[in-house]
Amino acid sequence: MKIHVLKTKEECGSAAADRAAEFLRQAIANKGRASFITATGASQFEFLAALTKKDAIDWGKTTLYHLDEYIGFSEDHPASFRRYLKEWLVDLVHPGTIHFIQGEAADPEVECRQLNDIISQDQINVAFVGIGENGHLAFNDSPADFDTEEPYIIVELDEACRKQQFGEGWFSSLDEVLMTAVSMSIQQIMKSETIICTVPNERKAKAVKLCFTGEISPMHPASILRKHSNANIYLDTGAASLLQ
Repeated sequence: MKIHVLKTKEECGSAAADRAAEFLRQAIANKGRASFITATGASQFEFLAALTKKDAIDWGKTTLYHLDEYIGFSEDHPASFRRYLKEWLVDLVHPGTIHFIQGEAADPEVECRQLNDIISQDQINVAFVGIGENGHLAFNDSPADFDTEEPYIIVELDEACRKQQFGEGWFSSLDEVLMTAVSMSIQQIMKSETIICTVPNERKAKAVKLCFTGEISPMHPASILRKHSNANIYLDTGAASLLQ
């Protein structure tokens, strides 16, 4: 794992996007295509804005996998992550293949099995992720399941996670934040050849310290990134403010 500290969140997002574009181009050049995972949320604004402006990425030769989605929302809901991805990525660069999580599916377990069948036949070249204020990775709140081999799982969101979603402005009240979601599992994220984790803002500083200096533990889900051979962590000075 490598940690990169940049002065501002804009510089953080730009540096992460430079590396992300490099890995996408490399995979396309070597294998003819690239498969990638993309996170959502306020922490990814600067990263995605920079990435979608990069030249010489043949997006038509890429496959996008959705990281997580609330159970019970259509993509028209303001907090839907499918809506977010369309606005910030898909409608701008048009990946060749897209595998969204259908949050309003009648049976979320069937939806998971269908997605699991698809992603199990692919190798993810690069995962773009963030870290929650509670240290979560995707919607894997603590104590996260470090052992399941199922690529997509149904999870319950803890109070800290729900407060973050409300605090970022996705909902008008805490009561509106749903309790369950479909999330990519920890093990599936860790199977990615490369991980680029972008974490701006001082409100993430405590989680950054606990995940990257404390014990590797399901109680600090993103701490597992320290076991990945090619994880690149991009922090701004606020997020890194509690690190030595």
